[in-house]
Amino acid sequence: MTEELDLTQQDSDAGSEEVVLTPAELIERLEQAWMNEKFAPELLESKSEIVECVIEQLDHMEENLKRAKKGDLKVSIHRMEMERIRYVLSSYLRCRLMKIEKFFPHILEKEKMRPEGESSYLSPEEFAFAKEYMAHTEAYLKNVALKHMPPNLQKVDLLRAVPKPDLDSYVFLRVKERQENILVEPETDEQRDYVIDLEEGSQHLIRYKTIAPLVASGAIQLI
Repeated sequence: MTEELDLTQQDSDAGSEEVVLTPAELIERLEQAWMNEKFAPELLESKSEIVECVIEQLDHMEENLKRAKKGDLKVSIHRMEMERIRYVLSSYLRCRLMKIEKFFPHILEKEKMRPEGESSYLSPEEFAFAKEYMAHTEAYLKNVALKHMPPNLQKVDLLRAVPKPDLDSYVFLRVKERQENILVEPETDEQRDYVIDLEEGSQHLIRYKTIAPLVASGAIQLI
């Protein structure tokens, strides 16, 4: 597999740009998205372009294996690699669905407040799932509990009832690009704000909200 793949990415300043990736680079992008999603306390921006390209690449690999000689050791090796990629892909998508189920009111509210022209954090399928999940949750609460309550208690504010993602939680990270003057907020009233530099290749344990924009930009990898 040496052919290159076209991947269109959205850039807020430069519009859309086409990035050419090799299959190995594509899988590396998927693994990075998977690790970030796995360790971030909030739902990150959907990497639907990467997901679609990986699915297409898996289909292409499957077709190539059908034409290969039976009993060839390379076939077994490639099948093992395909299963590994499928696991990473499934785990990434499953992790996102679990976060949607856990934080659905806040995710939909964020989507509702998203400025026009800004990229959605949800794929179209995830957005439809989140809306359906919220509708079913509201219907269940109404039919099972709320209809038996006094009239003034028959409404529930899901934004207040469902916990928000804990952006103050700490995460481990590896720095991919050197960052200067990162403002760290105090943890107690006795402490003051302070500024740190993050050297390329270094690893740290930092409060998530401090470095959330760097995770989104790809300058930092959660580990």
